Amino acid sequence: MAGQIPQRFIDDLLARVDVVEVVGERVKLKKAGRNHSGLCPFHQEKSPSFTVSADKQFYHCFGCGAHGNALRFLMEYDNLRFPEAVESLAARQGVEVPREGADDPRAQARERKRKEGVNLLELSASFFRERLKMPEGQGARTYIERRGLSPEVVRDFGIGYAPDGWEALKRHLGEQGIAESVQVEYGLLVHREESGRTYDRFRDRVVFPIRDIRGRTIAFGGRVLGDTKPKYLNSPETPVFHKGRELYGLYEARQANPRLERLVIVEGYMDVVALAQFGIRNAVATLGTATTEDHLGRLFRMVDEVVFCFDGDRAGRQAASRALETVLSQMIDGRQARFLFLPEGEDPDTLVRREGPEAFEDRVTCASPLSEFLFEQAAEGRDLERLEERERFASRVLGAIGRLPEGVMKSLLLTELSRRTGVDQSSFEALMPREEGVEAMPPEDVPPELAGTMPSAGEGASPASGAPASLGRMARALQLLVHEPALVERLPEDDDWCDQRDPDAGLCREVVRLLRAGGYRSAQVLLAHFHGTPEGERLAMLARRAPLVPSGLRGAELDNWVAYFQRHRRQQSPQEAFDALLARERAGERLSREERQRLMVLLAELKG
Repeated sequence: MAGQIPQRFIDDLLARVDVVEVVGERVKLKKAGRNHSGLCPFHQEKSPSFTVSADKQFYHCFGCGAHGNALRFLMEYDNLRFPEAVESLAARQGVEVPREGADDPRAQARERKRKEGVNLLELSASFFRERLKMPEGQGARTYIERRGLSPEVVRDFGIGYAPDGWEALKRHLGEQGIAESVQVEYGLLVHREESGRTYDRFRDRVVFPIRDIRGRTIAFGGRVLGDTKPKYLNSPETPVFHKGRELYGLYEARQANPRLERLVIVEGYMDVVALAQFGIRNAVATLGTATTEDHLGRLFRMVDEVVFCFDGDRAGRQAASRALETVLSQMIDGRQARFLFLPEGEDPDTLVRREGPEAFEDRVTCASPLSEFLFEQAAEGRDLERLEERERFASRVLGAIGRLPEGVMKSLLLTELSRRTGVDQSSFEALMPREEGVEAMPPEDVPPELAGTMPSAGEGASPASGAPASLGRMARALQLLVHEPALVERLPEDDDWCDQRDPDAGLCREVVRLLRAGGYRSAQVLLAHFHGTPEGERLAMLARRAPLVPSGLRGAELDNWVAYFQRHRRQQSPQEAFDALLARERAGERLSREERQRLMVLLAELKG
């Protein structure tokens, strides 16, 4: 049914569902007093910091800050949109999701079209699997056997066969009532404008279904059996398939190991499947396109380490250079990117068969770190004994370092560049964009409503140096909220993550409460609220400084700061925590119920 889901139904559904059951089906939980605990599924950790409360019907991770109810968990863990998560919970309870405005003919038509697309692709996948088993699929079975693929791997990846006919799939889907126009829209039929004829896109090919993170078929890839060109063929862009976002094998990798620590990016689906045949189940492939920021954003939400695997020839090196350019902006502290170059004439498929899985895994483990590849690439073809060549080398490395988010890696790379060139590190730092300076971000990343508030030379700078004054930790988090107020939705419901000892903590809590109460998403409105006050001057100063991280990464940056503050808060002594809460209460601030309870617990601890 189309239309809005009534809030009353969502409230009733959450009252029926047990969040412990929902989470426990995906995360191994242990009883811990009145709560349950386990390893957080949203970041890598060795000791449990993830808690699920049956009383509050809420989960929370003290390590990364992930939190929410059963709906939020399904959206984050299963990568579902909100309506899909509601449908999933409703199915558990055996109830149908009501929709407001469901009688709207246009809404009904949209919903009918969406279901047609989903059913079409699943029907097609089933058709290809069945044809592989039939006599007409003998050639495909022979190819699969020659490639050494076991029945288990063929089953796990849903491999099938597209018959050698112009309209085999078209007729099959037509018998199921699927219109030709829908088949064309979802990339299964090719439509010739000049003749008006339609025919099957995939013919006489081994077919690899491309699945989304939930395991739903969204597209196909086909490997030709004869000499037809192209050798590999993918579905075109469709309403449900976007090459720049999807990765082949990601669903299967998570099915094999829900707690992945590393993912290897290879070039094609046969590489993914061949590695899986040898027990290496953490490989994924892009689909006819270079690795994008969307790809990497999705991968780094699941793992902390990504390994790019390329051929060792010139084309492979060029592809690695493009990958390096793309990954730089994603390299916040704690993440790793490595580059693996295979021997000439080899690909992952041939190499794992020749050397075996252990040797291939050793190559992955010993792959070049990003830093090593960066310096190697910048130095390629240069005589660093010559002053001019050393200058070009340093300039190229500095350009790459400038695209890194602020953090330890950026500092270490500057130190290493200084060592390799013999130039004092301070000289390189002087060439980098000033910390928290306006120049650190291009003008288009400054919110439109803040245009014209950019500081003149030296404005907001420290008197001693003329450089912008360094911001404290809470100020950095507050700065992100000023520039992108919508990020408030990512924050924990309680504001006790704020570092109470930081002078900006009180203002940060006030800004968060204002944004939530008013639903404001405009920096201009936020500044107007504090106009004429010392707090307003502080916020205006933060607004004039563009954050160092690009707009697309600011949410992750805020998440990292919150996690840092939460870890730091847990390291406070009971006396420090008690004093901080007491100071807030004495200043006239109203503590939440949980904070008052914590105050009493701390008082009891201090009294022994």
